[in-house]
Amino acid sequence: MVRTKPNKTTTGHVLTMAGTLMAPEVFFSVCYGDDWPPKAIRDLHTFTPAILNGYCRHRVQLADYPAVVPQEGHSVRGVYATGLTDANMQKLDYFEGDEYERVKATVQLLEKKGDDQAVSETKETFVYAFLFPECLERREWDFEEFRRDKMKMWTRNRLGYDDALDDREGANGVL
Repeated sequence: MVRTKPNKTTTGHVLTMAGTLMAPEVFFSVCYGDDWPPKAIRDLHTFTPAILNGYCRHRVQLADYPAVVPQEGHSVRGVYATGLTDANMQKLDYFEGDEYERVKATVQLLEKKGDDQAVSETKETFVYAFLFPECLERREWDFEEFRRDKMKMWTRNRLGYDDALDDREGANGVL
């Protein structure tokens, strides 16, 4: 379990997601138990395309999900999320599990410039880095393949991830 203190902003915690959580349906399923919660909940967060330099994303052997690992000269496209609460972060830490560590990183936010995207600003963030590089496949993980072929399993047919948290000592089903 991750024990790193998250970065606070005036609107809450921030996190850059570079795998299954880039899909809003997965993010909302993990954090709220619903793949598309009411607009008032969705509006608590902002999601901005971002580039995470110095990392590479690979497929994890025998898994649907990827791993982000430090790797000089590489970059990963992800999503910078804001407005995360302590409860959101606890659920995300649980979701990522012991295979990942939440680490400090810097990302470049992207903004639309005509038909292209350009770097708008640099932000401090956290990212979940994979701890077992020997378990990675050589090829990169494909987000569009995940969305097309696997995402329905990751939104758990509208079942939330809270069910698993209820079994943990002291969780009492409330986060």
